[in-house]
Amino acid sequence: ARVSWARNGRPSVVGAACGAVAGLVAITPAAGFVTPMAAILIGLGAGVFCFFAVQLVKARLGVDDSLDVVGVHGVGGIFGAIATGIFASKAINPAGADGGIYGNWGLVGIQLTAVAATVVFAVVGTSVILLVLKAVMGLRVTEDDERLGLDLSQHSESAYVFTSDYDEGISARTGHSAPMAKTATSKV
Repeated sequence: ARVSWARNGRPSVVGAACGAVAGLVAITPAAGFVTPMAAILIGLGAGVFCFFAVQLVKARLGVDDSLDVVGVHGVGGIFGAIATGIFASKAINPAGADGGIYGNWGLVGIQLTAVAATVVFAVVGTSVILLVLKAVMGLRVTEDDERLGLDLSQHSESAYVFTSDYDEGISARTGHSAPMAKTATSKV
């Protein structure tokens, strides 16, 4: 939230939530291997890196990532894995290895190799899954369905109903069946 506040001139609840998630994602690979102060630094670093990654993915690359998965989980996980190589300490986990700040910069190289292998695995696996889905059912809904909202267009239901005749007009226009039951706010 602090980064979005400094950049946009106002705090953002979404920014705060994404920052918290980014910190948790980044500390996950380091959990049990770093000191509490290193964990705080990793969380803060992840918040900053992920904020700019989300901006890059959406604005510059034009990727449709409505949940910021790439910017928060992808970049946060990569940053956390690399930061583990920097901050790991045998004082915290004797079964582990010391990281770069304790003289073992080789661990950073090992973490970078692991990150590269993970990225390749994720990209190849996701590509295969997407190709199968595209062949079987397609990857996107129509623009009309997207404007209407996926709850209504795909599931014929709505979480929030503010008028009593929403389903008749929408169902007739889209060809989708109306929800089975009226809500408590509907007129009889």
